[in-house]
Amino acid sequence: MSLSLRLSSSFLPPIPTPPSLSPSSFLCFLPPKFRNAHFLICRYRRRHASSLRLRCFSTFNGSEYQHEEEEDGNQQVKGPQMDDEEEEEDKTNASLVLPERWDVLGLGQAMVDFSGIVDDEFLKKLGLEKGTRKVVNHEERGRVLQAMDGCTYKAAAGGSLSNSLVALARLGSRSAADPAINVAMAGSVGSDVLGGFYREKLRRANVQFLSEPIKDGTTGTVIVLTTPDAQRTMLAYQGTSSTVNYDTILANAVTKTNVLVVEGYLFELPDTIRAITKACEKARSSGALVAVTASDVSCIERHYDDFWEIIGNHADLIFANSDEARALCNFDARESSASVTRYLSHFVPLVSVTDGHRGSYIGLKGEAVYIPPSPCVPVDTCGAGDAYASGILYGVLRGISDLKSIGTIAAKVAATVVGQQGTRLRVSDAVKLAESFTFQTSTIRSDIGTDHISSL
Repeated sequence: MSLSLRLSSSFLPPIPTPPSLSPSSFLCFLPPKFRNAHFLICRYRRRHASSLRLRCFSTFNGSEYQHEEEEDGNQQVKGPQMDDEEEEEDKTNASLVLPERWDVLGLGQAMVDFSGIVDDEFLKKLGLEKGTRKVVNHEERGRVLQAMDGCTYKAAAGGSLSNSLVALARLGSRSAADPAINVAMAGSVGSDVLGGFYREKLRRANVQFLSEPIKDGTTGTVIVLTTPDAQRTMLAYQGTSSTVNYDTILANAVTKTNVLVVEGYLFELPDTIRAITKACEKARSSGALVAVTASDVSCIERHYDDFWEIIGNHADLIFANSDEARALCNFDARESSASVTRYLSHFVPLVSVTDGHRGSYIGLKGEAVYIPPSPCVPVDTCGAGDAYASGILYGVLRGISDLKSIGTIAAKVAATVVGQQGTRLRVSDAVKLAESFTFQTSTIRSDIGTDHISSL
């Protein structure tokens, strides 16, 4: 397929008729190296946080704020405009002894989220269009935060990719039946206090942030403004997070991972396509699976050719919702999720397409396997796709060869997050989910490894 050719429903590249495929035949498409490989088990030494109390003072848009961590693992971010954030964290934390090999390495934007509740009048006064995502500069960010004086908002180590990585790490905590799933992330943070906050929050969730902070750099932030109708308006300040370099740390890490996950939002950043390409090439040459998250429809539309440069040449797995999948294929809204999943699966070995309350599809070799939604009472749909992706990765890493089973696991993880307030899978919920999945993984885990999946 020519990467310069934009796919459309009026002109489609010829596609061969796929063979009859049963969901349970997923394993037969894996090369022998992947089928016969065994899991590398690295035992993390863990330690309990004891009497940890860290105070950091800095100036942020003219306001002094305080970051405080207590021995129970909860953190507080205080200031004239901020209230406490109560985010559940792991009671035990991975030590600084790193594993010989990572199961999953994520490459994405490292952004600190500031989330607050506002009304429509607030957005109107600032000239913000509700429900949109906008990139702002330092002055615009300061203006919005100043306008939020008196509002309650929270700070968290945010980002779509980090949501998936944290959920995967919590699902994959070491148990009696299975080894721990070792998870890491690479990206870009500054040497400021927000950069330290981001790195520490991920570490306490058992996700190691490998990249060194950029000296005198400014960590990126996303202001998330939620109105009473549950619509989210996001303002992204890139800061140092707009610079992702293929440095020695990233080069070494991608040679020691089983899965490299590239966040689609990176395609919006200047010159990152070169770093992404190098990382994908090195990962594939080292026998790793490469996964790409579609991230956002507008991002796909603005960087269509870059997406297909990576997807067409390197990707083994893609995560998208139905709108993002249609954007990747340049299909209109009338195209069904099933058909777009089937279509994408001719170009990417394994395709995951979510379709909200209607369920999801997993595509393989020209066929789409329907996954019904897992029952739940919706509370907050933000983060559902991130959770679903973590479930897919969990199923693959735990050695499940049946697509229906992998999709069912992903749907249950997503439903759990949708049924709560917030985007992160809670530790207690992750433990319960992993225990319920044990019977599906324990009998066949040795049949599949994590070395390579490029020839599905």
